[in-house]
Amino acid sequence: MVPVEEIRRLAESSLEDDTQFIVDVKLSAGKGRSSRVLVIVDGDNGVSIESCAAISRKLSKALDDADILDEQYVLEVSSPGLDQPLKGERQYRKNVGRRLRVTTEGRTDEGLLERVTPEGITLSGSTGKGKKAEAWSREIPFSEIRKAIVLVSFK
Repeated sequence: MVPVEEIRRLAESSLEDDTQFIVDVKLSAGKGRSSRVLVIVDGDNGVSIESCAAISRKLSKALDDADILDEQYVLEVSSPGLDQPLKGERQYRKNVGRRLRVTTEGRTDEGLLERVTPEGITLSGSTGKGKKAEAWSREIPFSEIRKAIVLVSFK
């Protein structure tokens, strides 16, 4: 099987500009004779469908030229879905000011992403309601985060 790192390298060289970045690359054996290559792309200001299509065309050509996949493949280039966990400091940075659900070993917190450093994040919130509400702030190292998801409000 092809190293995912090689596909990631080709995907990174297929990005339109330095505001875009690769979140994840997955390679899986498909049904029949085709493998599935999934590339998740994000951007500091989001990523459009048109950008995903352009990256897909460029990456498809690069994969064919490099001849690193022995069999037929299906290439999917997509932006992260709403339910996708955050990966990497850059994704956290673009979500400062948004509410997150962060799961660490044995604990889950929901709060506002206040700050991101190279070491971790600062999450804040409050417990209780009204006059009994108490504000809290928690610094969480990246090494302790098992899963972090942006909470979307449709209000």
